[in-house]
Amino acid sequence: MKLLQYTAVVLLFLTAASCSEFLKESPEAFLSEDQYYKTQADAITAVNAVYFLLNSGGTIQTPYNTLFNTGMNMASDDEDPGPGATNADVRSLSVLAHSSTNLRVYEIWQQHYAAIKKANVALEKIPAIDFDETLKNRLLGEAKFLRALYYFNLVRLYGDVPLITNYQKAVSASDYAVAKSPATDVYAQIEKDLTEAASVLPASYSAPDVGRATAGAAKALLAKVYLTKASLPLNRVAHYQDAVKKAEEALSPADGGTGTYGYNLFSNYADVFLPATENGVEHIFSAQFKSNSQGQGNNEMSRAILSAIPGLTGNYAHMVRFYTEGTDRFYSIYKMYKPADKRKRATFVTNFTSPTNGRNYALPFANPAVPNDSTPFFNKWWDPNSLAVTSESGTNVPILRYADLLLIHAEAENEAHGPTAKAYKSLNRVRNRAGLPDLTPGLTKDQFRDSLYLDRRLELVYEYQRWFDLIRQKDAAGNSTFVRNLHKVGKTNATEKNRLYPIPQSEIDNNSLLTQNPGW
Repeated sequence: MKLLQYTAVVLLFLTAASCSEFLKESPEAFLSEDQYYKTQADAITAVNAVYFLLNSGGTIQTPYNTLFNTGMNMASDDEDPGPGATNADVRSLSVLAHSSTNLRVYEIWQQHYAAIKKANVALEKIPAIDFDETLKNRLLGEAKFLRALYYFNLVRLYGDVPLITNYQKAVSASDYAVAKSPATDVYAQIEKDLTEAASVLPASYSAPDVGRATAGAAKALLAKVYLTKASLPLNRVAHYQDAVKKAEEALSPADGGTGTYGYNLFSNYADVFLPATENGVEHIFSAQFKSNSQGQGNNEMSRAILSAIPGLTGNYAHMVRFYTEGTDRFYSIYKMYKPADKRKRATFVTNFTSPTNGRNYALPFANPAVPNDSTPFFNKWWDPNSLAVTSESGTNVPILRYADLLLIHAEAENEAHGPTAKAYKSLNRVRNRAGLPDLTPGLTKDQFRDSLYLDRRLELVYEYQRWFDLIRQKDAAGNSTFVRNLHKVGKTNATEKNRLYPIPQSEIDNNSLLTQNPGW
């Protein structure tokens, strides 16, 4: 598989035969924007640039390479910054004490809009290039899919945001000032982009293009968009049925769908996260990573490793959230799994074996409720082939996977029609793979919802999903559970205002048309 990566447009110098020619200024030797977007290769590069901000590593954090952890997951009820996370902005966000000047709040905004700009460039420039129409339409579909994904993240995090769908190339800074659009308008654009993308994208790819957006990915993401719109805060409940319908267009026939994409669950949950099984039957769309290759690796692996283990470079920057439950002072998401749940062993590890001396290293703590227990560490991005350079894991990050689609279908079906046989079937598929029995039959709609919420949490922990679930989920009365869930784990700074991130203050300072979100 070829890693999708951005090839920069390089300023080219023309060499000359004589010294006088070499010393002569030659501005015509530079590639201008108008000169560049001319060939099929240029079009492919333009779209690759939109993928780049999903997974770029090295000195910067991008959304699916660390940034969603330090800038979002840390604020949730499952995760905290560990001893190795010393950044003040990360630590303040983790206890919901951040402000509009928080660096991570700004970086999430900036990274997404940088990617949207690249998508807009591709969508403007590619139609004028003369090359194969089928490939051209596919590339435009990929750009629309990615723009929709980036806007979906922004509208969930910040609410009303500037909706920019054209390539901005003004000279004056004031010309870039754009007011916020209502979230409903942003969602309408997301739906339009995904619908159009689904109509032109292929069902699959062969090497070297495996990992690009597909028609199935566009439909699955659209199902998630409809579920989100039907949930809080928009509460457009008619979209639950839209989510059911769109999910069934991507679900395989064995699971009650009409999809022809070959999606299925891995029989072994751990295979979802191993580089050896990347881009398999469960992976609908993933951020692609390559280990030990010029900064193209997943940087999360080293952040979840205990420090000072010979042969492993770990800084224990990411850890589970510990809080008091009854007499247990070290309760966490780790202890919510039933003994038979196979997901626990793939999601967490309690000790590490040094590749240098073969010894085991763990971090025990005194815990009267569970004697001889050890601190759990997140394990999903572990790459067994990358121990020499643990900051360069080759583990892909699933942005959409089949288990998530099944849970989307089960939740939407329950909300639209109650706990029907279809809802049970989709949820039980996920539970059975985990080694758990079918969910108790005869549950009420509210009981089914609570059970599904728990399974979403256990299935998708550490996959940049929990915060997005926290801000949209509800109780039997239809009220948000956001503040209650965070207060339960001791994050008592949480208030309703935290369901939206603040608009970065630097953006407001530079854009006179922007206004701050309520409460900030």
